[in-house]
Amino acid sequence: MRYQLDLTLRRAEGALVRVLGATERRGFTPLSVDGQAQPDADQWRLRMTVEGARADSSLQQQLAKLYDCLSVEVQPCP
Repeated sequence: MRYQLDLTLRRAEGALVRVLGATERRGFTPLSVDGQAQPDADQWRLRMTVEGARADSSLQQQLAKLYDCLSVEVQPCP
C-alpha cells in the first residue's frame, strides 16, 4: 500500500538521511521526496510517498521518535 507522509524537520545535518533510514528499516520503500526550507524558521517541510506492506502506524511512531522530526502525518494514497 502507498502512503503520503507530511513531515516537519529541523534543519540539521543528516536529518533527511535519518528519516530515509528509519523508513527503510521499517520495511517501506521511498518512492518520491519533495521538500522546501521554511524561510522564517530553521525547519524543512517534507512530503514523501512510500510503499510497503506494513501498517502505517509503525512508521509514524518510529519517525516521531527521531529528534529532528517535529511532526509527522501519514495518509493513504488514493
